[in-house]
Amino acid sequence: MKKGLYLAAISAAVAGAFLSSAAGAAGGADVTTDRLVNSEREPQNWLNHHGNLEAQRFSGLDQINRTNVKNLKVAFTWAMGGTQGGGKEIISFPFAGLEGTPTAEDGFLYITTGWGVVTKLDVRGGVPRLVWRYDPRPDADYATTVACCGINNRGAVLAGDMVISPVIDGRIVAINKVDGSKVWEAQVADPGNGEVITGAPLIVKDMVVTGMAGAEFGVRGWLEAMDLKTGKRRWRTYTIPGPGEPGHETWKDTHDAWKTGGGSTWVTGSYDPELNLIIWGTANPGPDWDSAYRPGDNLWTDSTIALDADTGKIKWGFQHTPNDPYDFDSISENTFVDTVIDGKFVRATLHANRNGFAYALDRKTGEFVWGTQFVEKLNWTPGLTAKGKPAAYDPNSDVQAYAHGSSAGRGTATKGRGTVEGKLEPGHMGGKNWPPTTYSPHTGRYYIPVIEGCNKAYTEVTVPGQHKPRQLFLGGAPFSTFDDPTCGRIEGSVTAIDVSTGKVVAKHWTKYPQLGGLMSTAGGLVFAGYADGKVVALDDTTLEELWSFETGSAINAPPMSYAVDGKQYVAIEVGLGGAWPQWFVSATPELKAQVPSNVLYVFALP
Repeated sequence: MKKGLYLAAISAAVAGAFLSSAAGAAGGADVTTDRLVNSEREPQNWLNHHGNLEAQRFSGLDQINRTNVKNLKVAFTWAMGGTQGGGKEIISFPFAGLEGTPTAEDGFLYITTGWGVVTKLDVRGGVPRLVWRYDPRPDADYATTVACCGINNRGAVLAGDMVISPVIDGRIVAINKVDGSKVWEAQVADPGNGEVITGAPLIVKDMVVTGMAGAEFGVRGWLEAMDLKTGKRRWRTYTIPGPGEPGHETWKDTHDAWKTGGGSTWVTGSYDPELNLIIWGTANPGPDWDSAYRPGDNLWTDSTIALDADTGKIKWGFQHTPNDPYDFDSISENTFVDTVIDGKFVRATLHANRNGFAYALDRKTGEFVWGTQFVEKLNWTPGLTAKGKPAAYDPNSDVQAYAHGSSAGRGTATKGRGTVEGKLEPGHMGGKNWPPTTYSPHTGRYYIPVIEGCNKAYTEVTVPGQHKPRQLFLGGAPFSTFDDPTCGRIEGSVTAIDVSTGKVVAKHWTKYPQLGGLMSTAGGLVFAGYADGKVVALDDTTLEELWSFETGSAINAPPMSYAVDGKQYVAIEVGLGGAWPQWFVSATPELKAQVPSNVLYVFALP
């Protein structure tokens, strides 16, 4: 793809020239399809959710670099608010956190709280000034009763003269970029059926494409494209094929398990304009842990799927963990890279899976290129086959056992709980969860925020017909093993893979799991926010820590970079949130003391 090669050719002089450019108009130019497709031409801006449509999360700015990053200081902070909790009946969340990526255009930042409040800041001159604030006012007691994993919003995006933002209760809102007034609003997901929206939309031509969350509530996953001007539906594609659709035969039960099959789509996808393909990851099947309730491979859960952008038709799919008994979502972003792999030019899509393997697929065909274990310990399969299937997968079995003891299974029970025989590595939180990876075209390396550790789970036998809307449909649950010597503490790492070979080339260990995500830059750096509150810059070759700053509050969001008035900035939202406090914090007891400060930190050189 031309932009991958273009990125690699950006020189320091070109990046420096962009640093000095700025648009003064409060509204700025329309964010056109051409600007979004060619966002690398504007390294001073961060126009797409993942930086570019290829989800590389790479900044072409190099003013902040290996040599001077030690001098990085806080330029300003902004109290974002939105820490209040909500929920009743099923789940109650004591606070909302921050998982968003700010969007930047011509000296203005657009940020969101977990509740979906959108704020526009004028950051020209290095001092933030409020331009407008839009509050979608979701029902705090209702919306969160159908959210498994926190009050989340991963960010708003720009399109035309609008800001497009999700709301946890299933709405997509289009806001006038200049004055903050509502242009249109669409109720896309149905929280009454256990569906919510937490991910940032993807802008594809004149469409807004959104996914949804809710696999833990027995939903049937989908992607939907809406008209950018009106919010009206263009197409909707379900990730779980119904009767007569290809893949439906992989649901081999007699009680219509496909109707509650999961496969939600809650992290932002990627778009290839040359192939006209939208590529997206899908979540776990439902119920999560009782795989015997849903015999068969359960397509297209735990998969990477490619859709025709105009029609929504699935062109190809690749399943990572068939008949998943581990809650190993394949939801993570797909990162596009055009490069030579094993002597052959490949249009690749990279994906770091919760199952502990990173994958490179041919994004035109979905064919497996390489698969690499990126976690230190992995015990559920001895590896991958030449076609990328788990080596422990048994094609003659409708209910996969994988490695003995790695899942509870039903055992001999016909009701009640299955027994826990061993441990799972990586644990059910995944070797990588939703926090995004980054790819640097300068190093040719793919950097993964890793959760290093294990845990256990129990299985509950699911009874056909017992599913009810807005009630958890899990078939079991994970539990902490901090005091269990077979597992113990969960740690983390930033792990680098050479894309041309698929080999791990560097690993930087961290005391706590990586919960925030990464960004690489043309300055030779990889930025990250840590669960214990540190923002760090690593050397993009050695992964040596070159700089750090203590924010005093857990970080659950990825960094980004922008420039204005000739100066480069690095921004990150600081505030604990997401699934870790809800499900896994007992495995890292020190993090129980972390507070959700909900503050935007912005750094720059003096």
